[in-house]
Amino acid sequence: MHDIVNSFINLDTITILYLFGVGFVGGLVSGFIGSGGAFVLTPGMMSLGVPGLMAVASNMCHKFPKALVGAMKRFKYGQVDVKLGVILGISAEAGVLYGAQIQENIKKSFGDAGSNLYVSAAFVVILAVVGGFVLRDAWKTYKSGNAHEEEKTGKLAKWVQSINIPGTMVYFKSLNAKVSILFTIPLGFATGMLAATIAVGGFIGVPSMIYVLGAPSLMASATELVIAFVMGLGGSFKYALHGLVDIRLAMIILAGSLFGIQLGAIGTTYVKPFMIKVVMGVIMVIVLFSRALMVPVYLSQLGLIGKMSDMTVKVLKNTSFAIMIAALLIGAFIVLKSFVEGRREEKLRLASEALEHGKI
Repeated sequence: MHDIVNSFINLDTITILYLFGVGFVGGLVSGFIGSGGAFVLTPGMMSLGVPGLMAVASNMCHKFPKALVGAMKRFKYGQVDVKLGVILGISAEAGVLYGAQIQENIKKSFGDAGSNLYVSAAFVVILAVVGGFVLRDAWKTYKSGNAHEEEKTGKLAKWVQSINIPGTMVYFKSLNAKVSILFTIPLGFATGMLAATIAVGGFIGVPSMIYVLGAPSLMASATELVIAFVMGLGGSFKYALHGLVDIRLAMIILAGSLFGIQLGAIGTTYVKPFMIKVVMGVIMVIVLFSRALMVPVYLSQLGLIGKMSDMTVKVLKNTSFAIMIAALLIGAFIVLKSFVEGRREEKLRLASEALEHGKI
């Protein structure tokens, strides 16, 4: 019990404002790209000294009410496939419970340093793979000059949609096709397991809906919010039973997120689909460097490499924190800039249409 109480960080005004800001940008990005924004939030909390497992647990706790708000908002725009979200959410819940068990076992065996290393290393690997893939995809779309065109279903998704396994086929409106439910189970499970590890399931959830099942990126990002709600509900309960949720952090971040998510969700109606991928990829790559700098610190704490001087640790922590702030600011800037430009373009379009129809 003493260990748990020790894990709760001290909250002063600056820390509260920082957490609110992290929540706002996380919400902005979340509403915009459909991922829970946790790839900003978990490292954001860890950079304040919150243990990795507690950052993951508190993040999950703030996530499910926010995901519900975002899903409802985007449902109004007709972007959510509820059936796909619920079906993937159920197998994702199983992945969450399994992943949470792994997390707790690591903390028991290696303490906070082991847990922090596991979370940070997972972030670095996943952000590198997914961020690189997403940026490459966005760049290809941009270069080909098809930024305004409808997205095409990829080869893998076409193959998945072509396979007919009797008794398992379900029609999904976002795919406009029937897909075997057997394909959704491993995708959901992997999404949930990742969510329990680093509080980010969207890294697997969104790309798998786009590239494996064939959902448009706008609908995939909106449907992920339904999955996040289902996962967050079960995951929070599991972690809370072990005293790992810092409800103060969850509530401050949630307050900031609820502002951001509204703006982000509205922003999706104004931007080109490839911009969603650009925002996701850019933030992922910046956050990757922030977490990578901390890996040697945790390795040193576990005695896996030579002991570092206090000065070196401080420099690495401060640099990691500064990069984290840069990621937040750049992410917010790109989303808000896209939002403002999109609104301006729409106003000009409406004005020119009104002129054509002789209304002015």
